[in-house]
Amino acid sequence: KFESQVPILNVKSVPASFEHYVNVLGFEKAWDWGDPPTFGCVCRDEVSIFLCEGGQGQPGMWLSIFVDDVDVLYEEYQASGANIRQPPTNFQWGMREMNIEDPDGHRLRIGHGTNEPSSNVTICQD
Repeated sequence: KFESQVPILNVKSVPASFEHYVNVLGFEKAWDWGDPPTFGCVCRDEVSIFLCEGGQGQPGMWLSIFVDDVDVLYEEYQASGANIRQPPTNFQWGMREMNIEDPDGHRLRIGHGTNEPSSNVTICQD
């Protein structure tokens, strides 16, 4: 039986990543390890992300995160200064998603299901 999964993102600085995920993306710092910390966890609601300094993965990983209302989150992220690469967009696969990038180049595709027609665009890759 699978119980849960937590992505591990390679970051340049765990403290700097905590700062961004907490103050810009609205996560909470769950815990850290080391002095200074080189590994840690941020959480928001049911989503957890591990942050690993200089190991376990490569910069530029992509995550899909599902939320209740991407448009409300988009407004929050506009106000907090998040690096929004693509605003909420309806895609042909039945999702309304936005695309943001963290300081280490990791991409978060955040969205929810929709029955609205597709916006006839492709997902932001650059």
